[in-house]
Formats: sequence, structure tokens, C-alpha cells
Amino acid sequence: MKSVVDKGIVYLVGAGPGRADLITVRGAELLGAADCVICDRLANPALLKFARPDAEIIHVPKRIGSDSFTQEEINNLLIEKAGTGKTVVRLKGGDPCIFGRCAEEAKILAEAGIDFEIVPGVTAAIAAAEYAGIMLTDRSYSSQVVFVTGHEADAKQKSNIDWNLLAKFNGTIVFYMAMGNLDFIVARLIENGMNEKTPAAVIADVTLPTQRTVQAPLRRLTQKCKQQKIGPPAIVVIGAAAVSDPKLNWLAKKPLFGRSIVVTRDTSGNADFAAKIIAEGGNPIEFATIKIKPLTESNRFLRTLAKLPQYDWVIFTSANGVTVFFDALQSLAKDARVFGHSKIAAIGSQTAATLAQFAIKPDFVPTVFTTKELAKQLIGLTNLQGKKVLLLRSQLASNELDQLLITAGAQVDDVPLYTTVTEKSECSWLTEKITSGTINWLTFASPSSAKGFFEQIPAKLVNSSDVAVASIGPATSGQLKNLGVRLDTQAADHTIDGLLEAIVKKQKT
Repeated sequence: MKSVVDKGIVYLVGAGPGRADLITVRGAELLGAADCVICDRLANPALLKFARPDAEIIHVPKRIGSDSFTQEEINNLLIEKAGTGKTVVRLKGGDPCIFGRCAEEAKILAEAGIDFEIVPGVTAAIAAAEYAGIMLTDRSYSSQVVFVTGHEADAKQKSNIDWNLLAKFNGTIVFYMAMGNLDFIVARLIENGMNEKTPAAVIADVTLPTQRTVQAPLRRLTQKCKQQKIGPPAIVVIGAAAVSDPKLNWLAKKPLFGRSIVVTRDTSGNADFAAKIIAEGGNPIEFATIKIKPLTESNRFLRTLAKLPQYDWVIFTSANGVTVFFDALQSLAKDARVFGHSKIAAIGSQTAATLAQFAIKPDFVPTVFTTKELAKQLIGLTNLQGKKVLLLRSQLASNELDQLLITAGAQVDDVPLYTTVTEKSECSWLTEKITSGTINWLTFASPSSAKGFFEQIPAKLVNSSDVAVASIGPATSGQLKNLGVRLDTQAADHTIDGLLEAIVKKQKT
């Protein structure tokens, strides 16, 4: 193989066992620096949020239809990309060197004269056990552990797995990639003398909200997996450790564990909400119903921006409005000094937190996060007679806030920062999930998201199903009512955190 003269570098990065936030800090940093990312099937797609927007992303699944790649093709791809001087991240599920063919890729790179670095990752066996409350080693029952592949190389003439040793192994045995050969593995262990009542466990969808664990005596393990429809990817644990203590299964104790929750905001908002759901053990299903369309290039906005310091109060009524406003400022090479001596009000804690990202601390946040309470409490706080007030918000907002402020004597300018438009997607898969009862919650964080959702999914379907419906606040609840949708719970605190809290509270009743 010829050496590459104009060579870059390849980082063989362990993506971790499933959850995107279980990648190492080093791995995330390298993803952000890469010109090209070459991804395994088992690497969580959410990890690509760390990559640069202009990075080339190449998926290289193996043994999956016509789009699959052979190992030789992947090797050639690594050399080709690095050979043009690119920084390449080869993103591999789990740890790159534990049954990950990292050795083959590293050897090929070394022979081609291409620099490389191996970045360890959390391997699936360790993560699977720890997320299921199974301790692979414990001084009471297991002082040793062995990792075994359940799928050896196809071209291998003779297995080098010592079944006689494994059958008599006094410790914990962990099999990777074993589901396709589980019958064979169980049979070989029992044939070589392992007690058929030996505890065993299979952990599927490791570290993800859909994680499931099956425990059974070795002889019955395959049957029980078939009954519960457990398939790959999964890890098999055999030995005394597989019994585990239910009190240690911390993931299953999360309040939303096993619950599938549809989030219906815009793409960015869905990602933020999904992360919060995962933290509570739930399974977020993202279905964007709206897009945020900035209106900050309008003459009206630009004229308002020029006279911003003239206002006594500037009011933001959403986190989206704050983000759109400061994006516009940045594009115009301006910053927070445009406010002059104006006081700033935010409708709630989420809007205030977004302002804080731009080093702005609002002068007023109501104790109840609605436009009515914002107006009522602001009027009670200060005399607005003759004061100039600027509302920076959605074009679709109701006129309740400005009317209340005008009644109190304020001179109000209501300038739209953005609008929302419906985003339509292929939705037959979601309809099927609702019909089959695999969705537990639908969540709505704005009237526009409710409208966008039910333009695609019939209200009748939802009303006749077992799925529960949650609203962030009165305006959204009113929209759902107008659409003829039953409502199961409304957030007391009209924020995304409050919406999640309402669902958790409802689950406990």
C-alpha cells in the first residue's frame, strides 16, 4: 500500500454505549473539530449535534441491505479522507477496541503512514450492567469477569472460544453480539457442564429510555427473550451477578421509565425537551409541528431597534423571542447596549433564563407565567401612565397583554419578532403508534404546536385512544379545547419544566 503524502489524521473514537451524553469529553471535542465523521450503526445519531455544521457525515452500516459497507470499504474510506488532509473521526459504538475491529483499522492507517489516535469509550457490557443494577464484580460472589463475542468472524475456520473453560468459569461471563446465536451459546455452555439453572440476564437497548432486562435461569433464557420480543442490540450476562438486587435497578425507578412521550415543538425546542425527558427515564419521540420564522428583517423591526432606548419597558413573552432578537442583534453587529436605560420584563423563568444567556437580568418576572398576570403584576408594581412599552413577541400572540397595558395608561408598541408556520411531516408511523397503544403522552407547549399537530393527526384518533394529553398552560389548553381534543393535565408552572412535572405528578396518581 502506498504512503500518503498529503495526510490528515484519523481519530478512532468510542461513541459510548447508547446515550449521547455518555461519550467522553475528548470524544465530543474531536467531533467538534472534525472535517469528516464516519459513523457506525451503533453510534447514537444524537452525537452528531457535537459535529460542525459543515462537517461531512458518512454512515457506514454493516450487513444492512444495499447501503451496507464492508470493512475493506471502510478502511479505504478512512485512507481516502485522511489522504486529502482532513481531520477524520471514526465514530464507533461502545469502546472502539472491544469487539470493534479497531485493531484492523489502526493497522491499515499505520501501514498507510496516516497518523491516528484511539479515544476510549464506555463499553456496552459495563454500561448495560450498571444501568440495570447488575454488578459484574462483587467481592461476595464474583471476583472475575470475562468478555466474550457471541459472533465470531465469518471467515474464521475454527472457534477459539474455550467453551469448557467458560462452562466452569467461577465469575461473570458477558457476551456481546449474542442474540443471533443465543440458542447455540446456551446449548454449548450446558453441554460443557454449566448448570442449566445458572442465573442469566439479557439487557437490550443499553442506557436508552427503551432499555429492557430479561432475567431467567440459563436453560429458559432464550424462551423468555422470545416471549418478551427481545432482540439486538443486547448484552448477555451469565453468572451469580445476573440475579441482581431490584433495589439497585436505579433506571427503572425513574418516574417516567418506560413511558413514551411525544414532543411537538420546533426541532430545536424538541431536542431540549427530549433531553429533560430522558433525564427522568422517559422515551421522547420527536415530532416537529412548527418552524420559527424570524421577522427581524422587516422595516418595522429595524426602525424600532433604532429607537429602542426611548422605551421605558421592553417585554419579552417567550424564550424563542429572546433568541430571535439576539440573533438579529448579532447579525447587525450590535449587542445589549441597544436597550439603553430601558427596563426589561420576561413572562417567566424560561424566558428569563434565555435572557441570562446574553448577560441580561430582567427587572421583572411575574410569579404566574401568563400574559394576564404579567400585565396585572407589572401594573401593580409601577405606574405605567404615559410610559412607553415595547412588546417583542410572536406575530400570533393575542392582544390581551397590550389591551391591559393600554388600559393602564401605557403607550404600547407591539412589534412581532417572529411567527410560527406549520411543519408537516410523514406521520403514518405516529398514527400507528397511537393506535397500537405504544404512546403514553402527547405534549403541547404552545397553541401553534397544538394546531400544527392536529392538522396532521385526527383529534378523533387521539380522543378514542389511551394516550394522555398534556398542555403547558391556559392558552394552549384553550387551543386544544377549540380543536375538540380532551385534556388530561395542564402545567401549574407554565414552562417546559412545569409541563414535565405535571406529567410526572399525573403518573404517580
